[in-house]
Amino acid sequence: MAKTPDISEAEWKVMKVLWAGSPRSTSEVVEVLSATEPWHPNTIKTLLHRLQKKGAVRVEKQKNRLVYAPLVAEEACVQAETKSFLDRVFDGSVKPLLVHFAEKEKLSQADLDELRKILEKKQ
Repeated sequence: MAKTPDISEAEWKVMKVLWAGSPRSTSEVVEVLSATEPWHPNTIKTLLHRLQKKGAVRVEKQKNRLVYAPLVAEEACVQAETKSFLDRVFDGSVKPLLVHFAEKEKLSQADLDELRKILEKKQ
């Protein structure tokens, strides 16, 4: 499996737009992100260019506009980011993470039931 690129927090927001629907033109990405982010359109264009350089997105020129699409799957990026987080914060171990959430976070009964089911499947 090819290594997934390191994606910054801002780049994740751009990737989520592309994962939600692609291909998208630069102006379409700007329009979607402008609804939630206080970024200048040039900032978004810079993020798209960085993602292209990292190999996370492909760009095609269609008529007089650039159109972007992801080259990496969302699941692959989530998995890589999760592993990186586990390695950095919990020395690669899932158990302390689960203990932390169980003890420190408010979990609904539905959350607990779902976790129980997942853990039972793992046995």
